[in-house]
Amino acid sequence: MRYNGLSYLIGEGFKNIFKNTKSTVISIITMICTMFLFGIFFAIGVNINSILEQVQLKQGMEVFIWDDVTDEQKNLFETEVKALDGVNSVKYKNKQQALDSFKERLQSENSRVLEGYEGNNNIFPASYVITLTELEKSEEIQAEVSRIGAKIATSDRAGEVDLEIEESTTHDSIIKKITSKDSTISALITIVRGVRITVGIIFIILLVISITIISNTIKLTVHARRKEISIMKYVGATNSFIRWPFLVEGIIIGIIAALITLVIVGFLYDFVIDKIESSNVLQNMGITLLQFIEIAKPIAGVYATLGIGVGIVGSSVSMKKYLEV
Repeated sequence: MRYNGLSYLIGEGFKNIFKNTKSTVISIITMICTMFLFGIFFAIGVNINSILEQVQLKQGMEVFIWDDVTDEQKNLFETEVKALDGVNSVKYKNKQQALDSFKERLQSENSRVLEGYEGNNNIFPASYVITLTELEKSEEIQAEVSRIGAKIATSDRAGEVDLEIEESTTHDSIIKKITSKDSTISALITIVRGVRITVGIIFIILLVISITIISNTIKLTVHARRKEISIMKYVGATNSFIRWPFLVEGIIIGIIAALITLVIVGFLYDFVIDKIESSNVLQNMGITLLQFIEIAKPIAGVYATLGIGVGIVGSSVSMKKYLEV
């Protein structure tokens, strides 16, 4: 009967797992603990990034326009601003909406002072609320918006835009004023950069710790079976023949630990997220947390790489001195 060498070596790897139950369990538990810690910080990190991105998308500027701006000019302005790189959304707020918005800021009793400003007496200007995808481009986009406003105001006289406008504003720009929270944006940019650098450093530290702990555990497992390796060397087994079952064993242990940890992290993550979302604190801020299904794939990829990679590297390095002639 002819044996398939690869099948034999893989089979031996599986046998070693059950033959050395104690060391296998210790290796799996160690991997689960380190992967669990890594997964928790990974979940926190991606959610922090998600929250910061959501906050960024809410930041931007408000562009107030003159009352005599025509509908054609408004449509052209909105179209050109939307086409700018770094603009997330452009929302028009008419004069009545501006008045209603100001009323909401006042107490119900104080809002009565604005009753005389309804209809034609409305002194609040219409505006465009522009949000950004990249806060770093705030000043650049603000300058582009100003340029577009000036171009449209003079387009019918200078012939810069192929669009017939019945009547043009008498101002040099259709824009009356631009307001933006520059200090808030600058602070947010600093926070975003700081958080991302911190999370990156934590990930690197945890990765190094995880690899060190798991590799040392595998070394102890290999050391406990040094006699078995020596006997195989004495009877003429090649280094590759001896090494492969241990590599297969390391890979299997890594996969088992990764799957168990993924399930544990998944249940714990969903439980914590449900508790946080039930408080409605983030909902009132207009912020949502990522569901586990959204981060399961990257976490599974990290676990698979960590488990299999460390299993292979740890087994190879740990066996090196025992395979030397």
